[in-house]
Amino acid sequence: MLTPCILVCSLDDKTGLCFGCGRTRDEIGLWTSYSDAERLQIMAELPARLEGIERRPRRETRRGRLVRSRTGDDPC
Repeated sequence: MLTPCILVCSLDDKTGLCFGCGRTRDEIGLWTSYSDAERLQIMAELPARLEGIERRPRRETRRGRLVRSRTGDDPC
């Protein structure tokens, strides 16, 4: 299934958009119920949405943890 998810799952409090993909909470939750055409339409809007949000997640992301664990920078 086509998805814009990059494993940066954190929502911007101001806009309600995900810092990683630009989708809303509702779009994320309903993603699997959308048709391919609906998903493509939303994905076409995402670059413009991402331009309008500050790209700083409020917490460490899963992707960040994965990268650290693979590079040996993980303190645990």
